[in-house]
Amino acid sequence: MKKIRIGSGAGFGGDRLEPALDLLERGSLDYIVFECLAERTIALAQEQKLKWPDKGYNELLEYRMTKVLPLAVAHKVRVVTNMGAANPHAAALVIKQIATDLGIRQLKIAAVTGDDIFDRLDNYRELPVLETGEKFNSLQTKAISANAYIGAAGITEALRNGADVVVTGRVADPSLFVGPLAYEFGWSPDDYHMLGKGTLAGHLLECGAQVSGGYFADPGYKEVPDLWNVGFPIAEIFENGDLIVTKLTGTGGCVSPATVKEQILYEIHDPATYLTPDVVADFSSVTVKELDPDQVLVSGATGHPRTEFFKTSIGYKDSFIFEAEISYGGSGAYERATLAGEIIARRLAFLKIPVEELQITYIGVNSLYRDTISIQQNGTFHDFKDVRLRVAGRTGQKEAAVRIGYEVEALMTNGPAGGGGVRVYVRDNVSIVSLLVPSADIAVQIEYLEVL
Repeated sequence: MKKIRIGSGAGFGGDRLEPALDLLERGSLDYIVFECLAERTIALAQEQKLKWPDKGYNELLEYRMTKVLPLAVAHKVRVVTNMGAANPHAAALVIKQIATDLGIRQLKIAAVTGDDIFDRLDNYRELPVLETGEKFNSLQTKAISANAYIGAAGITEALRNGADVVVTGRVADPSLFVGPLAYEFGWSPDDYHMLGKGTLAGHLLECGAQVSGGYFADPGYKEVPDLWNVGFPIAEIFENGDLIVTKLTGTGGCVSPATVKEQILYEIHDPATYLTPDVVADFSSVTVKELDPDQVLVSGATGHPRTEFFKTSIGYKDSFIFEAEISYGGSGAYERATLAGEIIARRLAFLKIPVEELQITYIGVNSLYRDTISIQQNGTFHDFKDVRLRVAGRTGQKEAAVRIGYEVEALMTNGPAGGGGVRVYVRDNVSIVSLLVPSADIAVQIEYLEVL
């Protein structure tokens, strides 16, 4: 039975590169996929592209491709990535130049576009925002980006036309893997049973080392060996859609039924109805079986007809974020930190500084769970000897955000005693909302570049 080996080269935009290079050298791969986009990162990339039209792709593209291309060519591994972010065309040009500079020849690069619908937002003014139910027109003037989650079809076509490297913008994460599978196994766009299986494979690999022990590790409860050297996962996918998840020998981490089950459920609202641009995947009958250490067989996924809509992420300018911190240590540290927090609250009210949202928390005490759960964990909140006050929030005025930072810094000499290690950070806040846009409105295009 025919099988394909796909490696996960990255699970997010800033992921490590060394495990991916190891996969290229020792993994006997057919494909390696670098998944490097999130909702907010593509909005920030669009903002960068507005300032510099030849930018807007992943900031590590040059670093990665300089090391990846020679190994991919040497081992005959095809590369698929969404590092194109807001500008796949520019990313493809960069990849072509890197290949030329490295003396690589006979390389075909495809840029898949069509996800960017910012110029058509007027058509969707009356659509409801998924997160709030309000009409989109209330936010349209603040929008800086609009990217639909397109599916695997463009990748499949690019591979069918001989592309060695496929670079995309906002393609749904599992679709990056479905594209090569649909090409290799000849799945039609309406073979929902097989597309559901391919989507499971993509979902297991899309987050990199999460399935090989990274997000699984919990010392004393779920031990993972040599996590410092965690190996990125490989999926060996068979023509019938079954797959084996594994990793390279000699690397850290682990692939087990438990790591696989956790990743199957990760970010899945309903395992029986996982909505993607390619298929409504159904993982409700999936079975997981350990074959050998670090080899897990996964089967039983299926799928149903896709919806007629693409989720579309809208990035918009939403005020300014401020964060300011100061530490208190030793005897009475918690009491001094809480006094400092009270001072800040009173000062902001006294100065009438406009704040849309404000959080005053204590790192290590209640910064994660706030008060209700933290009280259950910490009891009376006494005997903390190392406490860091955190003042964070949003405001519509940059000047107000900067002024709040000054107030925290002023605690150094205005009390309470022993404060130090002040950090102040102010930045633009880009927020994300979602629309459901008719998929018929989205036209995928493919541009090819060749290094001869």
